[in-house]
Amino acid sequence: MEVVIVPDAKSGGELIAEAMAQLLRRKPDALLGVATGSTPLPIYEALAAKVRAGAVETSRARIAQLDEYVGLPAEHPESYRSVLRREVLEPLGVGMDSFLGPDGTAEDVQAACEAYDRALGEAGGVDLQILGIGTDGHIGFNEPCSSLASRTRIKTLTEQTRVDNARFFDGDIGQVPHHVITQGIGTILEARHLVLLATGEGKADAVAATVEGPVAAVCPASALQLHRHATVVVDEGAASKLKLADYFRHTFVNKPDWQGI
Repeated sequence: MEVVIVPDAKSGGELIAEAMAQLLRRKPDALLGVATGSTPLPIYEALAAKVRAGAVETSRARIAQLDEYVGLPAEHPESYRSVLRREVLEPLGVGMDSFLGPDGTAEDVQAACEAYDRALGEAGGVDLQILGIGTDGHIGFNEPCSSLASRTRIKTLTEQTRVDNARFFDGDIGQVPHHVITQGIGTILEARHLVLLATGEGKADAVAATVEGPVAAVCPASALQLHRHATVVVDEGAASKLKLADYFRHTFVNKPDWQGI
């Protein structure tokens, strides 16, 4: 995998947004996999700025969801579908008719998971998947010891995750769902390009385990080592535990301009 160390989150967002813009120039109907949370916001903001400036056209772009709460109506303001509509689709000018996501309100959740896996394949697969990483190395809602071959499935949220997410539900943990649908690690690995953004010293141990540790289910993100085109973009804080940080800096500075990330 390629590791790119940037000065800060804004720089990382701009770098990744440019890679997405280059993809869209080559393939206007590219399927972009997106993640929620605060970490990827600089990416979406930088890409939206390019759209406003006329530097890239997104009218044919398609957006795919990484995960969704189970049992939360799609129109609920904190469903991930609603969050992505506000933070990604609307700023990019992409309509909901170009959005793919799992049905978190389905009576048969397992069937909904399998249907979403099929839908991704039938859409031609994800061209570029944005990922964040948890302090424990999780990607999506694939917590430690998730199968590295897992497919889209239902997962039970830990109590700590529900406590953390209560801030989005007026501080009331009782409103936070207990379950989510998440793309599995095996599903995520089928994307053509994986781009993980991590910022802050709190992510340093997870980044080091992902990049320089063994491939192991205890650190789900380490599965990116198996991917043919994975890029890990980190700021100085998140890179602070990398033993090969100087090497990563050297290789990025000296790579051909045409190569991109």
